[in-house]
Amino acid sequence: QVQLVESGGGSVQAGGSLRLSCAASGFAASIDCLGWFRQAPGKEREGVAAISAGGRNPTYADSVKGRFTISQDNAENAVYLQMNSLKPEDSGMYYCARARYWNCGADWSTGHPFGDWGQGTQVNVSS
Repeated sequence: QVQLVESGGGSVQAGGSLRLSCAASGFAASIDCLGWFRQAPGKEREGVAAISAGGRNPTYADSVKGRFTISQDNAENAVYLQMNSLKPEDSGMYYCARARYWNCGADWSTGHPFGDWGQGTQVNVSS
């Protein structure tokens, strides 16, 4: 059974950092596209970052480029999101997701390629 379990969320002041983790089970995270998405109350879901199989081609939303880093750990079968220089607009529920593709593709940020989703972890950034 495929499971994605996020952790690492919390409350932090603007300028601070958090590291989100997504533990995968039921499949090998190294052979699929994995992504992070977020959704704030009253807003649409937004693609934050994605990484293709084998840790290739990390890609980011313009709003987080230079501040967030997505990475994959084959030994832990996990994917991480290091978030630095956090801003209040980064607040929201963060979800880990899996797409059964080698490459994430140009439309990854729509979320449509992703069939498996975690329950989310909450991030709150105060000004």
